[in-house]
Amino acid sequence: LARDFHNSSVHLLLRAILTAVLSFTFLVAALATDFWYQIDASGLEELTNYTGSLKSHRGLWRTCQFNRTCISMLNPFKSKTANMTTSHLHGAFVVLLPLSLIIIVFGGMAGVLSIFTQAFCLLLCTGVLYLLGALTTLLGVSIYIAYSAALFKEVASFQGRKNLMEDLNIRFGWSLAFAWVSIGTELLTGLAFILMAKMVGRKRRWDNFI
Repeated sequence: LARDFHNSSVHLLLRAILTAVLSFTFLVAALATDFWYQIDASGLEELTNYTGSLKSHRGLWRTCQFNRTCISMLNPFKSKTANMTTSHLHGAFVVLLPLSLIIIVFGGMAGVLSIFTQAFCLLLCTGVLYLLGALTTLLGVSIYIAYSAALFKEVASFQGRKNLMEDLNIRFGWSLAFAWVSIGTELLTGLAFILMAKMVGRKRRWDNFI
């Protein structure tokens, strides 16, 4: 029984470490890159007589033109005439996504301590932190998607064109995909640590019974 417990705990521990590293890596990559939202407005070149590239990509912090420099992205809804609910979307995801990174960093530190101490409370706390991180990342990503949709509607209304979508090729980029991968690995890490806590608790009850 002790050998089976040891083998199971080692396998679970290795999986938890792997998913924890992946969750951190993918989230950092998502936050640090500028391919959350990509816009190809080549269809407007004939209408605008613009000779430069009308392709751009956006991250959380800045907007970039292809083969050109990037500029800091300001909240376009910070105006007296803007809808206040929509205005808060930008600030919400800018806060939530870095916060999720902070949460999993603390989860990682708690995880290292729990691995060495095999303490039930620390293992459980680590699992909860990673689940909380996954929830926070999910909220941030969902708000970003809602914000991007609101931004497009705002731009379309400024242009006075309801068929603007016909001239634009808009898609979410690989930075957002990285964030989704991080959500999944954060969830798996949290569940793994909670399962390890359950196994440690069961083993201690068995040892006390013997």
